[in-house]
Amino acid sequence: MTAPPDDCLARNDWICGAYVSTRSEILTDAVVQHLQLTGVSVALGLLLALPLAVVARRWRWAAGPVLGITTVLYTIPALAMFSLLLPVYGLSAALVVAGLVLYSLTLLVRNVLAGLRAVPEETRQAARGLGYGPIRLLLTVELPLALPAAMAGLRIATVSAVSLVTIGAIVGHGGLGNLIYSGMNTYFKAQVLTASALCVVIAVAADLLLIGAQRLLTPWTRAQAA
Repeated sequence: MTAPPDDCLARNDWICGAYVSTRSEILTDAVVQHLQLTGVSVALGLLLALPLAVVARRWRWAAGPVLGITTVLYTIPALAMFSLLLPVYGLSAALVVAGLVLYSLTLLVRNVLAGLRAVPEETRQAARGLGYGPIRLLLTVELPLALPAAMAGLRIATVSAVSLVTIGAIVGHGGLGNLIYSGMNTYFKAQVLTASALCVVIAVAADLLLIGAQRLLTPWTRAQAA
């Protein structure tokens, strides 16, 4: 018995509305996992990158090792990275998060450090003259002024993480990558295209959200542009 001519699933079309409607729960679960893995890894990467950048800015001798080590980590292929982390984390979501955190450090540390280095020295001196201590100076003067450069790195790291999460499919924790991987194995065109398109949508949406957050957090840059 042949399938009806309007059955895009039976025809295995690339674009198939029936796939989206009949697999909405599976797609939702994959999107949620994708967002969780991306969000957690970028947040942890930022938490590690901030103190590393501050150390590299305060003690110049530390900048070389910090930047060198994070750069070397970024050059390790994803499969090799997961293999190195496997004995520690096993086949878990933590394995994927740990790998993404290490990859994000290069982008985040470099951009935060560049932003801190761009803060004018006379601004620091003026703040010290007003009685600002090192911590208050960092939190209220240096980091706010470094925010545009830091946000640029955060945007790149986030979009990269959205893409790299899919590689987690090799250990069963890849969000939409799980659907892409299984769809490629079974040559399920609609599944591969839909999951891939959702990855792009997530990346674009995350980038736009970060751009909006940057505009809200740096109102002085809007004033300068005007």
